[in-house]
Amino acid sequence: MGHVIAMAGKGGVGKTTLCGLLIQYLCESGKKPVLAVDADANSNLNEVLGVEIGPTLGELREEIERAGADPKYRIPHGITKADWLEMRMSDALTETKDFDLLVMGRSQGQGCYCFVNGLVQTQVQKLQSQYPYVVVDNEAGMEHVSRGILPNMEKVLLVSDCSRRGIQAAGRIAKLMAEMNLHPDTVGLIVNRAPEGKLDDGTKEEIEKQNLTLLGVVPMDNTVYRFDCDGKPMVELPQDSPVRSALRGIVEKLGL
Repeated sequence: MGHVIAMAGKGGVGKTTLCGLLIQYLCESGKKPVLAVDADANSNLNEVLGVEIGPTLGELREEIERAGADPKYRIPHGITKADWLEMRMSDALTETKDFDLLVMGRSQGQGCYCFVNGLVQTQVQKLQSQYPYVVVDNEAGMEHVSRGILPNMEKVLLVSDCSRRGIQAAGRIAKLMAEMNLHPDTVGLIVNRAPEGKLDDGTKEEIEKQNLTLLGVVPMDNTVYRFDCDGKPMVELPQDSPVRSALRGIVEKLGL
C-alpha cells in the first residue's frame, strides 16, 4: 500500500503551497508516481502544481444526479446511477508524467459534502496500492479528521503560521486524532511564513502548550507572495528558494 501523507491546518497558512512542493520533491527524488489528492471543496492544488484538471468528484456527482432531468446528462440504458458513477471515476483523475491528481471539488447549491467526502475516501482506498506515496491536501479545519475520511494516514503534517490561533488549531486537530484512535507514525508541526525563519517566544510557548512536535520552520519568502499575486505555479519557484530549502530539511527529517 502507498504511504499516505496528509497535510492539515487552519485556512490561509500556506498548506496547499507546501503540499504542492512536497509532491514535487517526492517526484524529483524518484518516489513517483505520486497520487496527489486535493480533498478541499475549495480546490486549488492544481494551480500550485501548474496543471489543468478535468471534472472533479463533486462535478461528476452532480452530473449523475441530473441524469434523466437534463438531456445533457444521459446514462446508458441498462446501467444504474451507481454503476455509471463508478465507471466515470477515472475521468476525475488527471494524469501527468510524475503524478496523478484527484480533486474532490464540491456539489452545487445547498447541501452538505457528505457524499463527495465518501467518494474521496473510496477512491483513495481503491487507488492507494498503485502509488508509492499518496499526498493529501485536506480542507481547512477538522472535518476530514472528524469524519475519518483518511483512516490509514501514516504521517500527518500540521501546518500553521506563527499566530497562536494557528498553533491552537493544529493542536486541536492532533487531539481529535487521538480521540478517534487514529495513530499515524508521525504527527508533527510545520510553522510557515516565519519572519527570517525564526519563532518568537510566544509562538514557542504555544507549541509547547499544545504538546506539538516541531518538524521545522519555513521562512517568509517574498517570491512566494509574488508568485501568488501573479498566478504562477509554486512548483516553478527557484531551486535556491529558502522555502524549498526549509521543506527539504523537513522531508529529510521525516525520512521520506
